[in-house]
Amino acid sequence: MQDRITKLFNIQYPIVQGGMIWVSGWKLASAVSNAGGLGLIGAGSMYPEVLREHIQKCKKATDKPFGVNVPMLYPDIEKIMDIIVEEGVKIVFTSAGNPKTWTSFLKEKGITVVHVVSSVKFALKAEAAGVDAVVCEGFEAGGHNGREETTTFTLIPMVKEQVKIPVIAAGGVGSGRGMLAAMVLGADGVQIGSRFAATIESSAHDNFKKTIVAVKDGGTQLTLKELAPVRLVKNKFFQEVQELYQQNPTIEQLKELLGRARAKRGMFEGNLDDGELEIGQVAGLIHEIKPAKEVLEAIIEEYQQVKKEQLF
Repeated sequence: MQDRITKLFNIQYPIVQGGMIWVSGWKLASAVSNAGGLGLIGAGSMYPEVLREHIQKCKKATDKPFGVNVPMLYPDIEKIMDIIVEEGVKIVFTSAGNPKTWTSFLKEKGITVVHVVSSVKFALKAEAAGVDAVVCEGFEAGGHNGREETTTFTLIPMVKEQVKIPVIAAGGVGSGRGMLAAMVLGADGVQIGSRFAATIESSAHDNFKKTIVAVKDGGTQLTLKELAPVRLVKNKFFQEVQELYQQNPTIEQLKELLGRARAKRGMFEGNLDDGELEIGQVAGLIHEIKPAKEVLEAIIEEYQQVKKEQLF
């Protein structure tokens, strides 16, 4: 398969593995890259030197392109960016911040830059900042989402209509059929998070992986919009948040309940009651934990088969 995304990243298939916190370490990133997609290391949950270790291990595990996802709200972002440059990373996905802040710095170092957006407005700002492509993430996605609550199905064609750079669809894509739907809507490629979270190589705790497989439709919901909108599994912590909302809480009360390290507690340490369990709506279509290579191959096989049947 050759399109704008495969050419941009020099990969076989236009599939990007989402750089998720507590999930996307070097094992997952290298497995996806070796299978023909683009693996991403999720820097958002890593101390700078931990990220360096993951990058070095990923370079040893694959000779294919891989990248790093960097949330720009990260407190030690200067150290993170310096490590990325020092280690020779060629692809960086930025999110949760102004793309102008780091795009020029990275581009000057010969790095391909992609920014994650949730609206046409931010897609245009990212294009103006000089990024090479945008990931357009719809309301269905797991983890932190945009405040607009625009679904992938409507977001992709609206962004495609406005920008000239390649568009990568994210949110609700976890199968070959989903990939084809995104491409028909105008996407040049797809970014898949939740499906790769439930793989052997994912660094998530086994408890969390089993929870992903068990989630049904309606099992996740967006909440904590006053802080940063996040899609969570409806576990004990989620119910505590909903009960607090009945009291018309202040932002300080919400922050106090959230505390620190909730996502680590749930996704990495496996505390299914008190942790944040971030996963997308597409979890309802995930029924088993498999190697990342098998997941990617199944997506491509279904994509090609359905495309052939529908004569696209």
